[in-house]
Amino acid sequence: MVSLFKKIVRRLAMRYGKFSRLYRLLCQPRGEEYVEYLRRHGNFYSIGEHCSILPTTVFTDPAYVRIGHNVHFSSCTLIGHDGSIAMLNRAYNVKLDSVGKIDIRDHVFIGFNAIILPEVTIGPNAIVAAGAVVTKDVAEGNIVAGVPAQPIGRVEDFVKKLHAKTQTLPWADLINRREGSFAPEIEPQLIKLRVSHFYGNPPEVSEVSAPVWESSPSKGSSLDLEYDRHKSIEERSSLLQSQPFPTGQS
Repeated sequence: MVSLFKKIVRRLAMRYGKFSRLYRLLCQPRGEEYVEYLRRHGNFYSIGEHCSILPTTVFTDPAYVRIGHNVHFSSCTLIGHDGSIAMLNRAYNVKLDSVGKIDIRDHVFIGFNAIILPEVTIGPNAIVAAGAVVTKDVAEGNIVAGVPAQPIGRVEDFVKKLHAKTQTLPWADLINRREGSFAPEIEPQLIKLRVSHFYGNPPEVSEVSAPVWESSPSKGSSLDLEYDRHKSIEERSSLLQSQPFPTGQS
């Protein structure tokens, strides 16, 4: 029943632009699907092909936004106007206007929590790092970061570095055979290999022993008894630090 309801909501949203908020909350579309919804109903100047936009991305003024081909957005914010205008108009008895385009060229990535301000052109072939605040143009091929965003490198150098690193990974063969940047059928295997590489081979959850202070032997463990005898926080902290933490390994 829920699945059928989702299908109905998705169809109404995609075809007619209805129930936008419900569509995002209930269907939780991936970036590739959501960009198609925005292409149809988002009121953008234009959106190119092979793009990805997360539903948590904020566009305050989509009519002034042009998006090229192969542009990918994390959860970021693009602001097309100056919100202080209403206050300034009343405070200074003037009639002001301050809006601007945001022109994102081909092959651009905008990172998590980045903020793009008006009158900015980004790219082509550029990366905006997580948390950056872009107040001016990002030149072709640049990687920018910081507040305000400043160039920190070149995309072509970053690609060479990542490519060399990727070929040394234990799962490089899977990456080389993968179609696109994500394949659900091999993702579980990739996660297992990555976790093993990052942390070694951890025991199964069921094999991990509970901390001694969470166990409940009938007569109490030696740590439980010693812990009860020590009254001050400092003494208890010292006692805990002196005890080896159980790992569940023999």
